[in-house]
Amino acid sequence: MQALVIAAHGSHLNPDASDPTYAHADTIRETGAFDEVREAFWKEEPHFREVIRTLESDEVFVVPLFISEGYFTEEVIPRELRLEEWDPDRWESDGTSASQATLEAEDVGKTIHYCGPVGTHDAMTDVIVQRAETATEDPDVGEGFGLSVVGHGTDRNENSAKAIKYHSDRIADRDRFDEVKALFMDEEPEVDDVTDYFESEDIVVVPLFIADGYHTQEDIPEDMGLTEDYRLGWDVPAAVDGHRIWYTGAVGTEDLMADVVLERAADAGADIGDAREAVRELAASVADTGPEPSAGTGTGD
Repeated sequence: MQALVIAAHGSHLNPDASDPTYAHADTIRETGAFDEVREAFWKEEPHFREVIRTLESDEVFVVPLFISEGYFTEEVIPRELRLEEWDPDRWESDGTSASQATLEAEDVGKTIHYCGPVGTHDAMTDVIVQRAETATEDPDVGEGFGLSVVGHGTDRNENSAKAIKYHSDRIADRDRFDEVKALFMDEEPEVDDVTDYFESEDIVVVPLFIADGYHTQEDIPEDMGLTEDYRLGWDVPAAVDGHRIWYTGAVGTEDLMADVVLERAADAGADIGDAREAVRELAASVADTGPEPSAGTGTGD
């Protein structure tokens, strides 16, 4: 038997923070690739510390639903899972290349495959592009458009910015969009000045966050000038300084994220059969029906 654990942050303050985790877990559960699929959180129940002990499977694949390698993925999750042999060096990562480490949870007699975070996997690049397609309702979006990948950024963890730059570079290398820029909330170049960095009239802005919350639904829209008050909502696209801003909301809410979770597990040795194909077909069918309105956005007139 093999089990999948999706480990996410969760929130005591934002009741919607865990929604993407449950949604992606449900999608994967429906594929039948794993005998057991569990969600676990730092700030909600079920907690990291208990989740392994709820499983019957002897082999467990743990995939962190986090954007970057850092404090939570390198310290908190392994500690709470009681992975005593864990050391970040086992990932042999430069900040964006974590793969997996196989360890024994001896107190429960299980083999744990601890994977790198979803946010640094190459498949995340496709999710960002898919997010742009969903927001614009155009499967071929690119020509005539600029794309900004937005991250938090922080001096406390240099890897926070690495993931943003990594995917921005990969998208730029595809030559699909006229311009691609990595922008940040807490370091230069800042998303507040998004229109200063683009010549393209149309700019898709994709925040590389797992869930919609304070940053994606309040800070970023107001900082970019989409609205003076997030409670009033904003148009998609919104007119700002002679540009049209297509703001997408958190990338982690995109249905294709379930594919990245599966990729992480497969890279660690999980037998997932044709689950990836099923998830991609589902994501494509959802995209064809058009995007659901993001919380807090205006309808546009």
